[in-house]
Amino acid sequence: MLNIVLFGPPGAGKGTQSEKLISKYNLTHISTGDLFRKHLKEGTELGKLAQKYMDDGYLVPDEVVIDMVDDKIKNTEGVNGFIFDGFPRTVTQAKALDKLMEGKATPISGMIALEVPFEELRTRLLERGKVSGRADDQNEDKINNRIKVYQDEALPVSEYYKEQGKYSAIDGVGSIDEIFNKISEVVDSLSVEK
Repeated sequence: MLNIVLFGPPGAGKGTQSEKLISKYNLTHISTGDLFRKHLKEGTELGKLAQKYMDDGYLVPDEVVIDMVDDKIKNTEGVNGFIFDGFPRTVTQAKALDKLMEGKATPISGMIALEVPFEELRTRLLERGKVSGRADDQNEDKINNRIKVYQDEALPVSEYYKEQGKYSAIDGVGSIDEIFNKISEVVDSLSVEK
């Protein structure tokens, strides 16, 4: 199976590129944000547990997040692998994800990081905010903070995958198709290595 961690700051194009990767390689998209919304909406045991932590003002523990990821994997059939988007965010989560996937005999194939200069990200997010109506894409202070948080979190996680020889950086500036072609070259090389 092909298991890719797609990494990049807000506005790097992860969502757009994920859709193209899913279509081309028959992968399932796993976004922890989507998983949270699903479990909270459906009132599952994991959703109730996550809600309790959030209601008490705490971050949802990694174990609960990993259990949600595990549940998604267990309930997905007929795909060639998974794209992890926005997860893992910490080295602890990366180690837990490795343990989970190795336990399923389908380890993480690689991390693909979309690299986009700060000014380009800010421009993209402000433009997206005009179209999407998302409040966090319309406020420059919030945008700057989101990018800084990403940079602070991303460095240790990217180093973790570099140490494993599983890290590939992609220039995230250019046309959607140009960027996708670069990503596809990396994915194809990961497929060949199997």
